[in-house]
Amino acid sequence: MRFRFIEDRRDDYPVRIMCDVLGVSRAGYYAWRSRLESVRSAETRELLEDVRQIHSNNRGRYGSPRIHVELKAQGHGVSRGRVERLMRRHGIRAITARPRRVRTTDSRHDHPIAPNLVKRDFTAAAPNLVWLADITYIDTDQGWLYLAAIMDLYSRKIVGWAMQDHMTAELPLMALRTAISAQNPDAGLIHHSDRGVQYASGDYRSALKSAGFRASMSRKADCYDSAPMESFFHTLKTELVHHRHYATKEQAKRDIFAYIEGYYNRTRRHSAIGYNSPIQMEQKTA
Repeated sequence: MRFRFIEDRRDDYPVRIMCDVLGVSRAGYYAWRSRLESVRSAETRELLEDVRQIHSNNRGRYGSPRIHVELKAQGHGVSRGRVERLMRRHGIRAITARPRRVRTTDSRHDHPIAPNLVKRDFTAAAPNLVWLADITYIDTDQGWLYLAAIMDLYSRKIVGWAMQDHMTAELPLMALRTAISAQNPDAGLIHHSDRGVQYASGDYRSALKSAGFRASMSRKADCYDSAPMESFFHTLKTELVHHRHYATKEQAKRDIFAYIEGYYNRTRRHSAIGYNSPIQMEQKTA
């Protein structure tokens, strides 16, 4: 106990003085400290192996916050600071994206514009109360592949999605139908999107009305009005798309299907929902 007391305060007081006050020898303290460092070194090696395994299992997509949460879930009582220092020392970091933008929103139309019902309040008390919808793009050697997705705001789960080589209203309609079939939501759900012609079209508005949904739209050219959806697309590209070369659109479709259904919805920990996965959040309300 006295050696531990000295170790904990060695940055505040001289070791010689503390040893004299506590009546222990400096040689005994340093011998104890040498044994302690050996145990610590072994623990650090084991921790590093676990960190590398988690990083590898998630294909380099996790940084220190998510790796720390995963370690805690596995029973490790390690601090986040220690995980950060260990990863920095050994060059372990989350993969990053290369920026590239393609315009997917065309708000130059005469269709009705729905009011913004969400107003940047990205919280929901339960599943299937608020859905966010948007479209993004994936580059392939055969041209652009477009992905329409719908996210449940409560769980951050991608509840519906569709991929095609066009951006007509039929693309997000396919995602909407998939989401309705999978989730069977009640009437009154808020469906939030941008002002793009696809979401403002008569066919899409009719589908929302038939389902009893309330339409909501972001302000003009304001991506922050649908920030969680933008975050999903950024994550998808950072963790997957920008580290792949797709010769065909079918290759991209298979890869994105595996990412969304096999990883993002089921496994990936989300900081916005307490580092749970979307499936875990859904199960909490079951």
